[in-house]
Amino acid sequence: MKRLYDETSYECSKLVTRNYSTSFSLGIFLLGKKIHNPIYAIYGFVRLADEIVDSFHDFDKAKLLNEFIADTHKSIAERISLNPILNAFQEVVHQYQIDMELVNTFLKSMEMDLNQKDYDAAGLEAYILGSAEVVGLMCLKVFVDRDEAEYQRLKPSAMRLGAAFQKVNFLRDLQADYEGLGRTYFPEVSMDAFDDQQKGKIEAAIKDDFKEALIGIRQLPKVARLGVYSAYVYYLHLFKKIRKTEANRIIEKRIRIPNWQKLWLTFGCLLKTRMNLI
Repeated sequence: MKRLYDETSYECSKLVTRNYSTSFSLGIFLLGKKIHNPIYAIYGFVRLADEIVDSFHDFDKAKLLNEFIADTHKSIAERISLNPILNAFQEVVHQYQIDMELVNTFLKSMEMDLNQKDYDAAGLEAYILGSAEVVGLMCLKVFVDRDEAEYQRLKPSAMRLGAAFQKVNFLRDLQADYEGLGRTYFPEVSMDAFDDQQKGKIEAAIKDDFKEALIGIRQLPKVARLGVYSAYVYYLHLFKKIRKTEANRIIEKRIRIPNWQKLWLTFGCLLKTRMNLI
């Protein structure tokens, strides 16, 4: 029966999530159980595309990405795929009425990673929209369970949360992106002269994103609030750690949060949520 294949497809997406991200795995675990599989499916889809452009250096990335894009469209049109990650994702697209505009905007950002190495302000905005904000909106479609009015109401905060997460990743991976992939995402940032003043300007924008994102998190349905809040707290903690680190240190080593600390933060989120303190 196809249901067995579909269940196996979700298990594959779950495995991808757990192998690639302990922080997001923890966040998903804290969501209501009924939405675990849909969020695993979205993450698995996003991670697979991201791996093509970021990791498959010994292969023809453009060819692989074009095939992935074609397979994505085909799976959604035909409601099935022999790629289990895409099979799980297409089912979520249909079940939660995820707009193809969101899917295509994400895929466009992956194409940008193949062809664009330096970004101006407009380019960065477009990239963050596709690589992070629309991913948050796909998840929001699941969180509100197709309630369009709620989706529209919470949409701005969801986008700001995605932007905050992505900018923190960019700041954390500044040197790795530059040396390993030849990319510089932040406009007017010189890697040869990156200093605390440049770093401070970037951090000010991220701080505003976090502030606006929290407003929406507090209004999320109960099924999603704890999981999203825990991801927010993890990234906020990582951001605070980056802010305390001098610019010259940021480009020397990758700032991390140890797993034991992630668990401690998660425990704190659980208490705050149960006591309605967020």
